[in-house]
Amino acid sequence: MKARVTVYPRREILDPQGKAIRDALSRVGFPGVEDVRAGKSFEIQLGTADPAAADRELKEMCEKLLANTIIEKYEIELKP
Repeated sequence: MKARVTVYPRREILDPQGKAIRDALSRVGFPGVEDVRAGKSFEIQLGTADPAAADRELKEMCEKLLANTIIEKYEIELKP
């Protein structure tokens, strides 16, 4: 089973990388962009076909390594 894990800074945390991207987009002709949140994306191939087991394992990966849950949130998307 494949999964995508996306990690972003929490809304209440400043995102200087996102701000820099937003400013750069404005400079190159996209002034309508109001906000950008920069994050990370992980494509993970799991050796299980059980969605519940995959979800549990991915949450544990996020809590232990992939995300700093104090300042980041994560989203898990399972792909059959």
